[in-house]
Amino acid sequence: MSPRTSHLASPCARAGLLALALLLGSACSEMDADTDPLARITRTLEASGGAAPRTLVANVYYRDRADLNALATDYDALEKVDRQAGFVVLALTPEDAQALRERGYRVELDEKSTLSANTPRIPDAAHPTGITSFTCYRTIEESYASLAQLAAAQPNIASWVDIGNTWDKITRLGPPGYDLFALVLTNKARPGPKPRFFLMAAIHAREYTTAETATRFGEYLINNYGIDPDVTWMLDYGEVHIVVQSNPDGRKVAEQGYTQRKNRNTTSGSQTCTNPPTNSSQYGIDLNRNSTFGWGGPGASTSPCSLTYRGPSAASEPETLALENYIRSLYPDRRGPGRGDAAPADTEGVMISLHSYSELVLFPWGDSESTVPNLAGLRALGKRMSFYNNYEACQTAVCLYEAAGATDDFTYGELGVASYTIEMGNDFFESCSAFEADVYPRNFPALLYAFKVVRRPYQLAQGPDSRSLTLTPATVDQGLPATLRATADDTRFGSIGGAEQTQPIIAARYSVDAPSWVPNTPVYPLSASDGAFNSTQEQLTATVNTSGLSFGRHTLFVESQDSSGAWGPPSALFFTVHQPLRAVGVTPGASGTQGTRGQLITYTLDITNQGSLSDSFRVAVTSSWPVRTLSSVGPLGVGESSSVQVTILVPPNAPMWSTDTAQVRITSMGDPQKAATASIVTMATSPDLPPTSVTDEDSTW
Repeated sequence: MSPRTSHLASPCARAGLLALALLLGSACSEMDADTDPLARITRTLEASGGAAPRTLVANVYYRDRADLNALATDYDALEKVDRQAGFVVLALTPEDAQALRERGYRVELDEKSTLSANTPRIPDAAHPTGITSFTCYRTIEESYASLAQLAAAQPNIASWVDIGNTWDKITRLGPPGYDLFALVLTNKARPGPKPRFFLMAAIHAREYTTAETATRFGEYLINNYGIDPDVTWMLDYGEVHIVVQSNPDGRKVAEQGYTQRKNRNTTSGSQTCTNPPTNSSQYGIDLNRNSTFGWGGPGASTSPCSLTYRGPSAASEPETLALENYIRSLYPDRRGPGRGDAAPADTEGVMISLHSYSELVLFPWGDSESTVPNLAGLRALGKRMSFYNNYEACQTAVCLYEAAGATDDFTYGELGVASYTIEMGNDFFESCSAFEADVYPRNFPALLYAFKVVRRPYQLAQGPDSRSLTLTPATVDQGLPATLRATADDTRFGSIGGAEQTQPIIAARYSVDAPSWVPNTPVYPLSASDGAFNSTQEQLTATVNTSGLSFGRHTLFVESQDSSGAWGPPSALFFTVHQPLRAVGVTPGASGTQGTRGQLITYTLDITNQGSLSDSFRVAVTSSWPVRTLSSVGPLGVGESSSVQVTILVPPNAPMWSTDTAQVRITSMGDPQKAATASIVTMATSPDLPPTSVTDEDSTW
């Protein structure tokens, strides 16, 4: 037996990982089963019916930025770079790992990630839907069906729009392929034009979290329109366009557990790529290297089997072409042709492409470390979003590595739209537990914020947030004041990678039923609760006059301004104006007594304001016997009472045992239709009979 054959018979070689011996820096045969990562991984995989790992997740230490960019282009870079430690995370075959080690690279195995990448998938009979072993993530068909059904059920705010075809769909003799769909959300009853938020996901097929995040975001907006005041106004005055599956052909391959990154274009020239796909070789074009702007630049491979293959020409792929044409239909071109030309500060629109992983909020440029023209606005919005997901916000080529032909570079570079890539989570095949508990909850509010500033993202993101709005009471009678409280906050920036400069609050304003930018909308000031605007966080207060508001639900908007002059985006609340209630009560409702002829008898009635406004009341008594009382009572506050005396004279000539019934009517001066009545019965008797009284409880009268 040759030495090579002998080595392959060892426990390490049984796993097919001669490379791991080099990768770990010592001979595998010298390690025992407890200290050898290969042996541990192999035992675990074999126990679950798997095979030896063919994908190794490793930290590879680079020499300089040029070396980093070369590694990210030549190998499957997993979107994670530790700039302080100086390594990039790569997915490697054992042969790739060995080759890098032989070239002098320090290569460290990530045991946990390697095990995760090679663990076989077992169908779960209890969860027949979703991707096998990852049932929280819907398949292409399931996500499409969910959103199409919602759009059909909510036609006033949602549309399900076919925007193009995939490579498989336009290619004969292959799989049927898919349509690319956009979910379009806006209140169609309110005319435009409106600023637009474009959200896309899963352009890299294997990145599971992205499509589900986009799908759930769309579902939340639809299901909370008319319920959540911020969602409601954002869809009244803006549009959101969501492409949840940007690469469905590739996604269908990735749903089977393969690390397919690219689309399914099988044209590869003279090369024969690996099929099923691996981390080192697969058919297809990297759609995030195929965009028109910057195509052919650094960080994109010219090798057809490479995972970053840029394609034969710019926008060569039907998916890329469909996305670019759709994006161009949403936004005008507001940036000049030069690299240094900035888009105007008031440019509308936000574009976000969801990726995984590495917990980053990235903005252009991806193909160069040169400073992007709209840096202040792009960084501010990135930092605002990172406040919610606690990711680092930075320029792609600086924070990660060079990547020419990316979608966000296209949308910003060609059109001037504020554009981002959010790298979510810590794995391509993120566990459902991590997605539900961490990845989605942290990124959902970041997406909401991006939509909130879509009208002027470069400006609004540099202004303070208005939050914690309350109105007391939330249901108020027309004409009564209500107390508005809120917090203006300029500190809500992510802190990773350096703090953003904050400024003191100098002003705040509110409007009712329309945001401040709508023409002819009255705006009213809020005051600092402590009497002075001098802090980066201020408690605000105002008294809202409801006199001129119609009955029903209203929306109140609050905006704040900092000392840089920047206004932040509005936040909103719902409140209800009721028709004022006018009501009065009088007790006792019936009373009576006997009196001798010629006697004055005095009755006391209690009048209570049972309405919702302060009121005064007229007092009128109808009687056949002489009577004396006040003509009015009040004003009485809500719930207040006052006593009124009604004095009746028993006529000297009244027949014995004759009676008089006096009718007392108490009428609201605010609404004469609202009244209460009481009756008083008086009987004439002789002087030698004892008096008796009549009340509500005395049924003998």
